[in-house]
Amino acid sequence: MQQRLRAALEHALDAGIREVSVVHGGDVAAAYAVDFDDGRRVFAKTHPSPPPNFFTTEAAGLTWLREPAAVALPEVLAVSDGSAAGPSFLVLEWIDEGSGRSAHDSELGAALARLHAAGAPSFGREDRRSTGSRGLPNDPCATWPEFYGQRRLVPLARLARDARTLPEDTIRRLERLAGALGGFGAADEPPARLHGDLWAGNRLVDRSGRNWLVDPAAHGGHREFDLAMMRLFGGFGPACFAAYAEHGPLAQGWEERVELHQIAPLVVHALKFGGGYVGAARAAIEHYT
Repeated sequence: MQQRLRAALEHALDAGIREVSVVHGGDVAAAYAVDFDDGRRVFAKTHPSPPPNFFTTEAAGLTWLREPAAVALPEVLAVSDGSAAGPSFLVLEWIDEGSGRSAHDSELGAALARLHAAGAPSFGREDRRSTGSRGLPNDPCATWPEFYGQRRLVPLARLARDARTLPEDTIRRLERLAGALGGFGAADEPPARLHGDLWAGNRLVDRSGRNWLVDPAAHGGHREFDLAMMRLFGGFGPACFAAYAEHGPLAQGWEERVELHQIAPLVVHALKFGGGYVGAARAAIEHYT
């Protein structure tokens, strides 16, 4: 850990650092387990050249998702987007991970249903801050078709065209789809309080068996989106989805919309990684056009 970051963390938490260990697993930020001389252990991460409002946006999302007390998320202990005087960082409470994740899937499904039911003021974010690695806009929208079409699919079509990630015909299909979302039977859902990047790596289970969610791209959105993300990359068992359905039954026809919600993350992954994600994104887009 660089000395400037060490000094900034000691100042923010008003204690001296005794030991620092690297935490592996992130693909953007550098992360650490930090032990202070007052006995506290925290999780800290930094970024050498973060986008504007990078860590304060994540911190605000964590705080917002914690408000309903539906599912555990780490408490924000300190945050800075960096300045000439100091580095960027986010400090969170430490989670001691356990094992046997699948044994706690039903509790997660019920908790996620409660989180979604807490709702959001609008689709998007009231602070209008972008989330995710591609900086997709989150300006508030009144309806899901407007939000998913104009804040996700249209910007992603533009990025895919600029990067030549997808064939032009597929991009035109994506743009047409963005204007036709009202016909898929999902337009009447109110905005849910979403984690926004819910793949298995962003769910932890501690030693007591408690489920935690981390690294959100929090926003108001369609609750089927979180569930579609969970199905896209796996890691969540049938008990999780069964418990969700029990506590928050989905609207008729949700099965036919799973791939529809997966289009946005598939295009993002095609932009980032190429490979098989390109074909998967094309197949999903063509399925609905």
